[in-house]
Amino acid sequence: MTRHTRYQGAIIKDHRILLIRHRQHATGIETWEIPGGGLDPHESEEECVVREMKEETHLEVEIDCLIFEEPGHPAGAYAWRKTYLCHPVSGEASPGHEPEPDAAAAYRISEVRWFDLRDETGWDEDLCQDLITYPQLIRLRKALGYKSKTAS
Repeated sequence: MTRHTRYQGAIIKDHRILLIRHRQHATGIETWEIPGGGLDPHESEEECVVREMKEETHLEVEIDCLIFEEPGHPAGAYAWRKTYLCHPVSGEASPGHEPEPDAAAAYRISEVRWFDLRDETGWDEDLCQDLITYPQLIRLRKALGYKSKTAS
């Protein structure tokens, strides 16, 4: 089932972005993702992002700005995606949980990790081959003024 909009937070600290790793219960497949999810009733987009960051990473964040508004990946669960640039204000990053029963039945958050935006050569190979998250990170790096190590 495709949902309409995913509201996600690019949490940046010291030139690093925090990603969460989902582990599918049925297959054991793991993927890195920018944390986020869908709106609850009577919730603003910004309230959704702050809530999702707390649920999935245990971090309290402040939103700096909306950095991307774009169509979702054709193979993804959302038709549209909005990415907000955030910074942590309190808490310690650790794997959170999915409070929605259908999501919790399908996967769990197995890990959180900071990835250096200045140098993608240190990123996991599976992240660099991901057809959804990797292109988002490349666009994010470019929007924030980071240069590719492979570019001259």
